[in-house]
Amino acid sequence: MNFRTDLAIEIKENIAPNLPDGVKFEEYQKEHVTISRIEITNQEAAKVMEKPIGHYVTVTVPPFSTTTQSSDSEMEVVAQEIQNLLPEKGLVLVVGLGNYNITPDALGPKTISQILATRHVTEDINAGANFGFLRPVAAISPGVLGQTGIEVAEITASIVRDIKPAAVIIIDSLASMSLSRLGCTIQISNTGISPGSGVFNKRKELSRETLGVPVLSLGIPTVVDATTLVCELLSGSMKDNIEEIKRNVEPRGEKMMITPREIDLLVERAAKVLSFSINKALQPGVSNEDLIYLTA
Repeated sequence: MNFRTDLAIEIKENIAPNLPDGVKFEEYQKEHVTISRIEITNQEAAKVMEKPIGHYVTVTVPPFSTTTQSSDSEMEVVAQEIQNLLPEKGLVLVVGLGNYNITPDALGPKTISQILATRHVTEDINAGANFGFLRPVAAISPGVLGQTGIEVAEITASIVRDIKPAAVIIIDSLASMSLSRLGCTIQISNTGISPGSGVFNKRKELSRETLGVPVLSLGIPTVVDATTLVCELLSGSMKDNIEEIKRNVEPRGEKMMITPREIDLLVERAAKVLSFSINKALQPGVSNEDLIYLTA
């Protein structure tokens, strides 16, 4: 059985220590933040990892639901990892995926509401703002297919064709196979994303191949598939009886997703961390205080 997870770090942990050739891994600690880097370099490794060739960075921080606010150092780490995977110059389009009305899926829209959009700022305004040069940024939350009748990939591709960004940043809620990773794990990747794949509702992918520009994806797990969770908690022969587990957990064949009781708080704080980190990565010359002022 393929356990449901969007996190490269969990796939790596599942197959370790027998990592295939073509998978590079490093991990280190910076204060109370753990940074894990996985690089997939060939197609054979990509097949084993079930992930495209590219870079996957996992930043593990204290749980958003148990801390009143994230430290500047945490957000600086995330901002630096984002910056490492982006082109140095040019317009960046930031896209927040998800349904604002469904809390575990609202991370993208809530993050977008706090992104500093600057594409409309003229040179004259830029010069007189005392913030230094502001990189052009556009931001959109396109909703979901059930709300608009239009695929997110179609909306994003049409905008990319019109405004011609140097890169696209995609934000989405993810699925984990472990409750311990909910609300404290940030995944950053340069391989794009398949919207809805975490909840078995996979749509057309957003990637360099489909959009024609570099695509950076950011996500935080907010749900765990119930069957995956039961299998992770069981051991031995019980774990091997997958069909019986599925009959009990999915009595009508309907997938069930589990999310924490404090999901509202988790998503609110996670959106603040992601938005600030993206803003800092795109506007490194603007002070933290000014970024907060400009997006309040």
